[in-house]
Amino acid sequence: MARDSYIFTSESVSEGHPDKVCDRISDAVLDALISEEPEARVACETFATTNRVVIGGEVGLSDKAKLSDYMGRIEAIARDCIRDIGYEQDKFHHATVEVTNLLHEQSAHIAQGVDAAENKDEGAGDQGIMFGYAVDETPELMPAPILYSHAILKRLAEVRKSGQEPTLGPDAKSQLTLRYEGGKPVEVTSIVLSTQHLDEDMTSDDVRAVVEPYIREVLPSGWITEATNWWVNPTGKFVIGGPDGDAGLTGRKIIVDTYGGAAPHGGGAFSGKDPTKVDRSAAYAARYLAKNVVAAGLAKRCTLQLSYAIGVAEPLSIYADTHGTGEVDEARIEAAIRQVMNLTPRGIRTHLSLNRPIYQRTAAYGHFGRAPEADGGFSWERTDLAEALKAAV
Repeated sequence: MARDSYIFTSESVSEGHPDKVCDRISDAVLDALISEEPEARVACETFATTNRVVIGGEVGLSDKAKLSDYMGRIEAIARDCIRDIGYEQDKFHHATVEVTNLLHEQSAHIAQGVDAAENKDEGAGDQGIMFGYAVDETPELMPAPILYSHAILKRLAEVRKSGQEPTLGPDAKSQLTLRYEGGKPVEVTSIVLSTQHLDEDMTSDDVRAVVEPYIREVLPSGWITEATNWWVNPTGKFVIGGPDGDAGLTGRKIIVDTYGGAAPHGGGAFSGKDPTKVDRSAAYAARYLAKNVVAAGLAKRCTLQLSYAIGVAEPLSIYADTHGTGEVDEARIEAAIRQVMNLTPRGIRTHLSLNRPIYQRTAAYGHFGRAPEADGGFSWERTDLAEALKAAV
């Protein structure tokens, strides 16, 4: 029987965290290429350190002349991302940072395994396993610790960028520990927040005075109690932030990007990858299906695994686990999933409308638990398959 009384912790990082700066640049490059050609192939990695950004990987457009033209735009894309995040430090400034572009054309050997041909369907862009998860403890059907860890940092970014709190810097991390009773979160036992600040004279107490009202604003009423432990900038000053303080790399925050450790992760990162790459698109599909299983009332909690082989269209396996909360047998859910959604790479992209420039916005504050947007962003958060799943089981 699953435990229903326990303490669980998740963390998030802000858009100014060094790794998230890199995720943002990689996804901005992806969006630019998909805007030019919806079927663009992109595997873009970014590295950032003091006064330096290096971008590499493989990209492909059907028109090689257009690809050459886009290579000249990469530097401006990176600078725009850094400017929007808010970095104007002496040793990491959007106007003066050195940007090196090492992107090159996609390998023909990868393309021949993935592209559709006369005798085969388009295959998966890589082998791998992908997980999706949903739980009914929040309206978004997300684990509460990661959902609210994101919410804290997103709110602080809003007031920083609006000018309401000009002493805050772009780099920050949050960590939330929740106590569960009866399987539901009821209390915050610890709040950890480390945020960059631009005023060198600020103490930890000064920083707490700035951030505490916003933290209380985003957390549900009654969760913060007299017993809640607060750890705000516990090491003291945090003035040097971002890639000047610590190097960043695309794809290092995969648990922050997904479920905060409350569910398995297949290992593949998302940012900088076009949706033919199932590391990204099948993880989105798995979240979509798990969320619809819970939204349909078939379970209170659902973990879903998909597996793929490079160049092969259909998933090799579908596995569902409802953790003892299911209203029907997991095998029936697995069979229903195959009925209601085409899980080939092209089927996923078509169903979720993934060939759009919707990825830069996913690079911070989580890929899941966000509201579906009018232009197709976060389409995997819809619950429009719930009725079909109920009918299929």
